[in-house]
Amino acid sequence: MCCGETEATAAAARGPPPHVALLSSPGMGHVAPLAELARRLHDAHGFTVTVLTYASSDSAAQRAFLASLPPAVGAASLPAVPLGDLPAGAAIETLLSVEAQRSVPALTAVLAGLKSTTNLVAFVADLFGADTLRAARDAGVPGYLFFPSNLLMLSLMLHLPRLDAEDAAEFRDLPGPVRLPGCVPVPGADILQPLQDRASDAYRWMVHHGERYRDAAGILVNTFDAVEPGAAAVLRQPEPWRPPVYPIGPVTRQATDGAAADATGCIDWLDAQPERSVLFVSFGSGGALSTAQTRELARGLELSGHRFLWVVRSPSDGGANPGESYYDGSRSKDDPRRFLPPGFAERTKALGHVVPSWAPQTRVLAHRATKAMLTHCGWNSVLESLAAGVPMIAWPLYAEQRENAVMLCEETKVALRPEVGGADGCLILAGDIAEVVKEMMDGEKGEAARAKVAELKAAAASGLEPGGASYETLAKVVSDWKAASGPS
Repeated sequence: MCCGETEATAAAARGPPPHVALLSSPGMGHVAPLAELARRLHDAHGFTVTVLTYASSDSAAQRAFLASLPPAVGAASLPAVPLGDLPAGAAIETLLSVEAQRSVPALTAVLAGLKSTTNLVAFVADLFGADTLRAARDAGVPGYLFFPSNLLMLSLMLHLPRLDAEDAAEFRDLPGPVRLPGCVPVPGADILQPLQDRASDAYRWMVHHGERYRDAAGILVNTFDAVEPGAAAVLRQPEPWRPPVYPIGPVTRQATDGAAADATGCIDWLDAQPERSVLFVSFGSGGALSTAQTRELARGLELSGHRFLWVVRSPSDGGANPGESYYDGSRSKDDPRRFLPPGFAERTKALGHVVPSWAPQTRVLAHRATKAMLTHCGWNSVLESLAAGVPMIAWPLYAEQRENAVMLCEETKVALRPEVGGADGCLILAGDIAEVVKEMMDGEKGEAARAKVAELKAAAASGLEPGGASYETLAKVVSDWKAASGPS
């Protein structure tokens, strides 16, 4: 009893634990890494956390995911704001940006409430939330950004206002690649998709965010030094014109998440396969191919003769943006398997397993049977693949994925990329798919990628341990937050 009283007295003297509010843009690709950051702040540094989301991203799947976090990590949704005045077919970047800007009054009230009920020491928004930093200023707490992509993408955003002012040409028309300090040169046509049309609202919003990023007290980045050593060396150095940059990754979902339930049958199927024999094919929660490309991919996998686990989604033939299912990526109106070539399932049943729409990706990547991944190069998927030591076939679709593919293939050297051909120059043909699959699974280039990714897997794991670069970088930020709040 005496001991219990002493512990209680000590806890009372310390005061309430530090609290941080994290605001995620809509989409599970944004919610998941921010929620994992919340888990890390609690588990490693004793914080309590509130994860804030927008009304437009509310779904049963998201609510269930947030409810699975530790009790010390709460969640709340900001009220809906009107978006009906935006043009029909407005770009995702425009929708995300306008929703953030119009949510500032409600967010200001939420932060004021948290400050009165918790020991609120910081506010963190992700990459589309730079305008919400003024709510943190009004609440009297430091406002940070969490950048869920890599240092190449962040460097582009930080330099974008200057690039916009210096050159009026479209990126795709530049005579040479875009060169950013410490980063791999990127051909203009592979630069971030919303920057490919300077006349678009999406382009202007991205420039706006690049300007507003300078208002942040610091930028946490979901990457680690070994992936982008040149960019890390540059961005870790302080500069008066930009906030401090803190690589704290990889921040990824754990392979044990959702381990109790796998209705897809993926894990049972993998259990029956030989070790390091399967190509995992997935284009993320929002990526979809055209009908023609889906069928070419099916033929290519069949031609390769290798085992595969394919998360197939209903095709998207409605326009130029394959990410049009961004907000409802987990849903599928039709069984996507009906779009596969006739007889494909029967012919490949000895080697392949096709599941509709979703698979437990971190568990699949960690499985002993998985040898490589064919991926859209979304950064969450890239980090999960690196953390599992799985090399990649790069098949970028939209957003910053083409930039990522350039970095993974040409700088990091953990990925191979198929040739793009077809009559219109934008279809990847079955023969080229089969060729790159064979090279990845059996060839010298695939072996070299496996050796490199093994090094990065070790670097990622050691960096997250106490004393590692990413662990100590986050610890430095945490220390600054606690110091700014005064003694607790």
